[in-house]
Amino acid sequence: MPREVEPSNNERAFILEALRENIRLDGRALDAFRNIELSFGDEYGVADVQLGETRVLARISAAVTAPFPDRKFDGIFTVTTELSPMASPAFEVGRQTETETLLSRLLEVALRRSSALSTESLCLLAGQQVWSLTATCHVLSHCGNLLDACNIAVLAALQHCRIPDVTVKGEDVIVHSIEERNPVPLAMLHHPLCVTMALFQGGEKVIVDATVKEQQCSEGEVVVTANKYGEVVQIAKLGGVAADALVLLNCVDLAVAKVTELDTVIAKALEQDARARDVGGLVAELRAENER
Repeated sequence: MPREVEPSNNERAFILEALRENIRLDGRALDAFRNIELSFGDEYGVADVQLGETRVLARISAAVTAPFPDRKFDGIFTVTTELSPMASPAFEVGRQTETETLLSRLLEVALRRSSALSTESLCLLAGQQVWSLTATCHVLSHCGNLLDACNIAVLAALQHCRIPDVTVKGEDVIVHSIEERNPVPLAMLHHPLCVTMALFQGGEKVIVDATVKEQQCSEGEVVVTANKYGEVVQIAKLGGVAADALVLLNCVDLAVAKVTELDTVIAKALEQDARARDVGGLVAELRAENER
């Protein structure tokens, strides 16, 4: 089974010595993210995120289906990840790696189990028809911190997504095309974002958004998922050295501050996309709410 190329002893010693002096190889501060570029596709529900050299494409697909028997009033929302050899030679087609399993599990907790999306709003006809949404993460390039990049991509795609408007008459459900009616946005309850931190020196030194080399040299990782209101969704300690309770509390404080920054980045990208899609001109003049 292929594996990531491990750093040499000299590389490892150089990275660790630099971190002891609070220096990172790319010149960032210990608590700084790499440059984030977020763009959206021509279709609604497609988000492309570049976190440094890590790149993820998220797509939201929707279909009308029957609900689960024990959840008659709730729609269906699932998150899947696809890691191909194009992203890293450590990934194989048709074989789920430990990285992919862990990534899917953490995204599931962060986005679905935290009720970021109101599944009740996806119900069309109780017990008969609901919307089934699938968020698919395609990892195009893996250069460290996949979880945060995937989380940003899926959350941005959900906020950008629009589903067809629906009319319910008795037991008949009519799904309107885009030409007939404007599609409607999803009902988001909150915006949880993951912040992954790598631990060094027995947990005394913490860095944010580690690269592949830094992750391989780290003694463990802590993932904190929270929203901009400071509400913590999950704290995951991913193996490695034991972390003191005070270290975890510091990680939570750092993550909450970073979540606010990430949420602002997504909001600005959505605003820019909305401006670009605004047709304006004659259509804007004919709007009913336009001043006479």
